[in-house]
Amino acid sequence: MHSGVGTSKSRMLYLLLRERIDSGVWAPGARLPSEPVLAQEHGISRVTVRRALDALEEDSLIRRHAGAGTFVAESGKPKPIVADFANLLAHIVDMGNATSVKLLSFSYEIPSQDVATELGLQPAERVQHSVRVRLTDGQPFSYLVTDVPESIGVNWSEAELAARPLLALLERSGVTAERATQSVSAVLAGPDAAAALQVDVGSALLEIRRTVYDSANRGIEHLHALYRPDRYIFQMDMKRTTRDGNRRWTPVEHPDRGAQRSPRNTRPHHRLSTPSTRVVSHD
Repeated sequence: MHSGVGTSKSRMLYLLLRERIDSGVWAPGARLPSEPVLAQEHGISRVTVRRALDALEEDSLIRRHAGAGTFVAESGKPKPIVADFANLLAHIVDMGNATSVKLLSFSYEIPSQDVATELGLQPAERVQHSVRVRLTDGQPFSYLVTDVPESIGVNWSEAELAARPLLALLERSGVTAERATQSVSAVLAGPDAAAALQVDVGSALLEIRRTVYDSANRGIEHLHALYRPDRYIFQMDMKRTTRDGNRRWTPVEHPDRGAQRSPRNTRPHHRLSTPSTRVVSHD
């Protein structure tokens, strides 16, 4: 997933080779076929092969040694962040400390009709609108577009939003997240998100749309988040339970999971409010 893969043929080869690395067909340290062999095998030019290999190298998936060949990087691909759907809020502070954020834009404006409806805003009521990119180990994994009612957002500055998790700022201002509605889907990357996440326009991304409410059922945050699927994974541990005579799968919560991990290996773990789409996550 790299903008350096400029043509359709080189992108196809890039994706094919990456899949072989990701799936373990080529283990760390394995030697890749030479450029001439790859060109002949796939009926493409060596220039096209070189573009695909350049992109793999920029993604730290391979390493080249002059005169020796091209090898799968020993470290393999960067480990993705794993979001535990059954434990949504437990480690949000650790998540904020283990990752960094870049604030791309910050303003007060009239929201779209959809956002205004979700937040329950009055006509002409403004929101604090921000666009951020969250990074792990210096690599972007999420593109976050957030709208917060102006009456709440004025409690923190642009600089604070660039330095602290939004949930922490909400709680500092006396607002408590009580529940949320959330949907998870997949979309294709538009120009802005593609540039921020360092992927090609049209690349597949995970999409989250979430509205958070306080105990008075007041909308306090609307989030539209896009995630690189190679760097962010949703996971849920489940167990079989019996309820009303019916057997079903039930999420298993892990309140202490991740507490002993170092900042580099910390994963965001979340709490599922009900076994449905009503969830609250880090942002």
